Amino acid sequence: MAKYTVVRKKLGLDSARYFNEEHAYFTHYLQSPDIFSLSNYDNGLLDFIESKSLDVVKEFNYSLPLKFDVPFPPPVNSDYKFIDLFAGIGGMRIAHQNAGGKCVFSSEWDKFAKITYEANFGEVPFGDITKINEKFIPEHDVLVGGFPCQPFSIAGVSKKNSLGRNHGFLDETQGTLFFDVARIIGEKRPKAFMLENVKNLKSHDKGRTLKVIKKTLEKLNYNLYIQILDGQHFVPQHRERILIIGFDKDRFDGKEEFSFPEMPKLNMVFEDILEAKPDSKYTLSDKLWIYLQNYAKKHKAKGNGFGFGLTKLNGVSRTISARYYKDGAEVLVPQAGQNPRRLTPKECAALQGYDNTKFKIPVSDNQAYKQFGNSVVVPLMEAVAKQIAKVIIK
Repeated sequence: MAKYTVVRKKLGLDSARYFNEEHAYFTHYLQSPDIFSLSNYDNGLLDFIESKSLDVVKEFNYSLPLKFDVPFPPPVNSDYKFIDLFAGIGGMRIAHQNAGGKCVFSSEWDKFAKITYEANFGEVPFGDITKINEKFIPEHDVLVGGFPCQPFSIAGVSKKNSLGRNHGFLDETQGTLFFDVARIIGEKRPKAFMLENVKNLKSHDKGRTLKVIKKTLEKLNYNLYIQILDGQHFVPQHRERILIIGFDKDRFDGKEEFSFPEMPKLNMVFEDILEAKPDSKYTLSDKLWIYLQNYAKKHKAKGNGFGFGLTKLNGVSRTISARYYKDGAEVLVPQAGQNPRRLTPKECAALQGYDNTKFKIPVSDNQAYKQFGNSVVVPLMEAVAKQIAKVIIK
């Protein structure tokens, strides 16, 4: 049986600076040949494959299965199918694979996140979701996505009203990435969806954003469950996120037995995720440390809460964000007799609940900080995914 890493090398994925749609389609085909047909895509893909001389790879003749020798291979057997939108580096994918799901489609626009995703799952996500026709996306049981928080404009609707024209339920969300989530749900009618966002979505634009989201999803005939959950029940990081879970009323008639998971008591502290001997390059320079202290003093004098977060080793950290690469200010590690340091990328992975003994980080530290700062607390998402699975696989 041919190995993915051998095919990957012939494709040039190991040396590619960025991935394209041909890479995405072919790796999706390798994982789900029953869904993605080579002949039904386009001649460009076949030309691409032939140009790589894959026929010389022993035992590989475009027939599968293929041995996926990657950290998180697709499951041999699964209970349900899901798609991974705004996939990032795959936190949601790990969560749902651990809950019994198989990913049949992924999409992510950031070229560096795609590199990390492929290194860990053996699949290149498709690109910009706004340019992907919803009919192209495979049938699935659960749609998963952490879409960016954007304000909704009612200007387009108001204009249509003034012209006496009818408008659809999606008009209010036109131009936002939630629109793409809604159009895919409307076309594919998954049994359920799991949407994740920042806690502030609840109050964003004075509550109007969440109101439009709820109205749109309810008009799609889904029964909604919305709750803010904190990752600090699973990892030593205070990280609140809003979860929006929906179940198709056409299938469940609003009678599904779903509940959010009970939050366990945290059995670890911040010190538990730290490396024993981190590189000295992560220690803050005197200049940066003085700047952060002065910045904090200035805002404290003004009555603001802005400032660095020197984390207690026996406690829980602040929320790590995508800006962490700038100075590491929100989560600093105290060091006896010297300046504090920022977390290493592997520690960031652990702080988000990734198994950092398996998870590969093939990008620069700066990119890794952005990726983990944008990611999810994996075990929290897994706990929610398992609750969804209980409903849909009955």
